[in-house]
Amino acid sequence: MSGTLLRLACTTAMAAQVALAPLPAAAAPEPQRPVTQLLTDLQRLYRQTEQATETYNATAEKLTAQRAEVRRLDGELARARLALHDSRGDAGRLARAQYQNSSGGFSPYVRLLLARDPQQALDEGHVIGRVATERAATLDRLTGAEKRADTLAGAARKALDTQLTLADRHKKQRDDVTKRLSEVERLLASLTPEQQGEVSRLEQDGVAQAQRRLTDSGTLGDDRPASAEGGRAVGYALDQIGKPYRWGAVGPASFDCSGLTSRAWARAGTPIPRTSQEQWARLPHVPLNSLRPGDLVIYFPEATHVALYLGDGKVVQAPRTGENVRISPLASNPVLGAVRPDAAPRRL
Repeated sequence: MSGTLLRLACTTAMAAQVALAPLPAAAAPEPQRPVTQLLTDLQRLYRQTEQATETYNATAEKLTAQRAEVRRLDGELARARLALHDSRGDAGRLARAQYQNSSGGFSPYVRLLLARDPQQALDEGHVIGRVATERAATLDRLTGAEKRADTLAGAARKALDTQLTLADRHKKQRDDVTKRLSEVERLLASLTPEQQGEVSRLEQDGVAQAQRRLTDSGTLGDDRPASAEGGRAVGYALDQIGKPYRWGAVGPASFDCSGLTSRAWARAGTPIPRTSQEQWARLPHVPLNSLRPGDLVIYFPEATHVALYLGDGKVVQAPRTGENVRISPLASNPVLGAVRPDAAPRRL
């Protein structure tokens, strides 16, 4: 059989095999997840994103403070080096004067014996004694200036290393928030309009049930009147309604949850910690049945969300990415507890 016929026969046989081979089965459509599972997934992603945001905010606060510390140490180091330069100049002048005085060849004791006026020589001896004391003081200042400059140089290097470490951590945490936000966006983009509507209705029903349980259990008492500072904080927060949530933002154009509460209380005249976790850790705790407008309601076991209490079982909050500052039921998230910024400081 010629080469051409052989190739033709092989091609025909392969074609027959392909024709007889069974076609691959079509991929079965992926089963649609129930709406309850979609809501659970979304809430988990939102919670993880907010936790990452609060961690990022805490590092940002530390980084800001560390940069200020580096600037302070750099300023002190510059002043210490200037003082060291002056002390070295004084020491040099003393050394030259000592050399010039010693070139006469006689000690102060011999000059006293040979002096025509011993009293004058004694007076000169007192002057020499004072000069010696000043020389010792100058040398002490030089030694102290050298030690201080060395200590400050070490502290400045350490502070700068800490700043660089915080800056690197800050960048990684920013990337983590961005990654989690992308996961939220992908899940939302995968939902049909019908699924989005069902998820929203299911979430609202859950909040309404949680609010009823909170009210029916007597956990919420009658509202106390707001303090003057609390009233100002509430007024500021209400003025921000409609502004967008943006992670890491403290206003005035956009806010994250703790950015809104910290800014509101700062405008009221009572600065508080930047993050919800620090607000929970450092501010005085109050029971829910003693709430008054202006108190902060903290959410989730990790204290990763916060809202400002308005009264009548409602809060104003910056909820999450994609939403705006709004009024919500107090039970819009699992409640951890409440704190009062203008109460007596909490003992830690």
